[in-house]
Amino acid sequence: MTNDLDTLATALYVKIDDALKAFPELAPWRPAVGIAPTLSDAELVTLSVMSALLGCTSERRWLRGAGRDFRHLFPYLPQQSGYNKRLRAASGLITSVIRMLAADTALWNDDVWVVDSTPVGCGCSRETARRSDLAGWAQYGYCASHSRYFWGLRLHLVCTLSGLPVLFALTGAKADERETLRDMLDTAPDVTATHTGQTIIGDKNYYGREFERDLAERGLILLRPTRKGEAERVGSHLFKPLRQTIESINQTLKGQLDLERHGGKSPAGVAVRILSRILALTAAVWHNDKTGQPVKRSLTAFDH
Repeated sequence: MTNDLDTLATALYVKIDDALKAFPELAPWRPAVGIAPTLSDAELVTLSVMSALLGCTSERRWLRGAGRDFRHLFPYLPQQSGYNKRLRAASGLITSVIRMLAADTALWNDDVWVVDSTPVGCGCSRETARRSDLAGWAQYGYCASHSRYFWGLRLHLVCTLSGLPVLFALTGAKADERETLRDMLDTAPDVTATHTGQTIIGDKNYYGREFERDLAERGLILLRPTRKGEAERVGSHLFKPLRQTIESINQTLKGQLDLERHGGKSPAGVAVRILSRILALTAAVWHNDKTGQPVKRSLTAFDH
């Protein structure tokens, strides 16, 4: 198996198509009576992944380019409106595929996770914040890592040290990171059940005796830097290089997969565009793992 975009797209399509045949309930709902779609659900999700890997932030421009460059893979391509509508309906399928691919890698059993959140801007003007369909979900927040305020959401990620997404959530900018982590763990009890004794490395925002006790009851060990006024925590001097790992993963999503240039204008539109980028990262790690690449998170073979 080679390590290029066509091979990744083919392998991903086959994986999703097989999953839909084995578990048809994963497919987006559609009426029992009607015209069957010419573009299959597996092709649809594969298209969204290729779009993210190639840095296409305009769906209309992407479909035009795909019709020119990838007609050998996709004999039929829908119009932009149909593509957008079907993609939003497929958000549940995309979420399932992310978990399916992640669990199909050797990295899934890593015993160390890193957790963090990163801003996802959704607008820059006050008028946008007032009139946008995202108002009420998107909020004003502050990013300490980049010393800037923003209006939008936060993507919370739990990843392996190799950059494989394990858990994720999209919340308002002011959501408490500790509560969000608890919610992510609550919604995926099967993940924590199979990772007893897992170590989670977080920043100083993941603090509190009750919070750490709650994680310990789940069989998880929290490591974080020492906060001001606390006694020195064991291993604090080792966190700095490991903390750079999650920053690097966030930068892959932002710099190479254009996380903040999602272009979504509605909650469903933003959600599916963020999910497509998480799936693109997961698919790249999965494919690199299967093809024996030394750097699992490298997108170099797929972004051109």
